[in-house]
Amino acid sequence: MEFELTKKQRDMKDALTQLGKFVIRPMSLQMDREHRVPEDFLQRFVAMAGSMRGSDEDVTAAFEDVKREPPSLDKPSQMNRTSLVGAEELAWADASLLLCLPGPGLGGPPIRGSGTAAQKAKYFGMIKDLEKQGKLAWGAYGLTEPAAGSDVAGIQARCRKDGDGWVINGRKCYITNGARAVWVVIFATVDPALGRAGHRAFVVEKGTPGFSVGKIEDKLGLRASETAELVLEDCRVPAACLLGGEESYAAKSSGFQTAMKTFDATRPLVASMAIGIGRAAYEHARDAVKDRYMLGRPIARYAAIVERLARMHRRLEAARMLTWRAAYMADVGQPNAKEASMSKAAAAQAAVKACVEAIEIVGAEGTIAKEDQLLEKWFRDIKVYDIFEGTGQVQRVVISKRILSDLKSF
Repeated sequence: MEFELTKKQRDMKDALTQLGKFVIRPMSLQMDREHRVPEDFLQRFVAMAGSMRGSDEDVTAAFEDVKREPPSLDKPSQMNRTSLVGAEELAWADASLLLCLPGPGLGGPPIRGSGTAAQKAKYFGMIKDLEKQGKLAWGAYGLTEPAAGSDVAGIQARCRKDGDGWVINGRKCYITNGARAVWVVIFATVDPALGRAGHRAFVVEKGTPGFSVGKIEDKLGLRASETAELVLEDCRVPAACLLGGEESYAAKSSGFQTAMKTFDATRPLVASMAIGIGRAAYEHARDAVKDRYMLGRPIARYAAIVERLARMHRRLEAARMLTWRAAYMADVGQPNAKEASMSKAAAAQAAVKACVEAIEIVGAEGTIAKEDQLLEKWFRDIKVYDIFEGTGQVQRVVISKRILSDLKSF
């Protein structure tokens, strides 16, 4: 595995770091208090991202669907690794902004991986067409329910075939960009008793009768990002909205596997975001220690502080290597379910601990929100990274099952 970034990745990383330091961070607390990212800033960012893509297929593929050969060891992609590099830098600046960026979002991977050619053309085309008109457009991913999130097999939203279409009933919660998305990938089941075999995935467009937005959540962290409840009441969609088409569900658990494939792609991405926040907290604590202490003096407290900084740095570096490995495996077409879960579990824990230890090192000042003091915000933002995209406990279950997959009784 090659650890060196390509020149295009280094250039993108440097550009995002400068943008984060001089533009995003100064407006971070204001966005947090107002629970939104200014639309004019998002417009400028979309324009900048478009210029960064250029004609490079791998960089373009990190942002939108493109026709390409499946990746392999002989013909590796850079798409997933490019996404990770960008995600870490933007999260280092402000993770809420990253979640607010227009585009297919988490709805992109299931359509890219399981959708028909017509579905890919239609739904990615909707985003692109609106972007060309100078409008912001989002896609979204609707899996989590009030009683089923990490336990994907337990979803209760129901769907039934009715004539030449489907009728969906249920509620989805904690859906990022759910209220403003032009379409949402919705998971439902034909019968909860069937477990995974009953799962179906649909692309439901905004404005479909019976499809509405419930409440917008008021959250502990990531406040500038939109997190919505979605309600489906006798929501009728045509058969063409069934992701992958009817024949793709002949194999048992294909709907469930669509969700799992999405997680294999997005868990390393979420892990990189956590690392970005954890790195920001670590750097803040490191710089504070440099300013306040003469660490060369033989004082026990100083030695303890140095040890804590070293431990924070070590955990974050190890977590980054796990995320890059998971992304590399995806870029060469290798199954990465275990590695994706390992990266998510390790990165979330390392970043949460980094934020906690940073506040303990800095002291009371770390709990105060100021424009040049974002540690309090990072502390609020980081906790959800051990929860969404599958909790840390669920990641450890996935890892153990993969390790012990040859034991039928497990």
